[in-house]
Amino acid sequence: MIWRRIKAFGAFWYDFVIGDDWRVAAAVVSALLLTWVVSRSSVPAWWIAPVVFVVLLPLSLWRSVSRR
Repeated sequence: MIWRRIKAFGAFWYDFVIGDDWRVAAAVVSALLLTWVVSRSSVPAWWIAPVVFVVLLPLSLWRSVSRR
């Protein structure tokens, strides 16, 4: 019973994070990692994640619409 709940919990988070497109999840993780790496230096890093997300959203929507 406990193992089944653990598997369901893991399946939920996998579906929530990865969703329909693993590339979007990978890009988000990469953007967050890049932001963290740059923030460790003296360069401001606040702008990296928003720029990646602004570029990522139209690309993701374009790919989704073009598949149909």
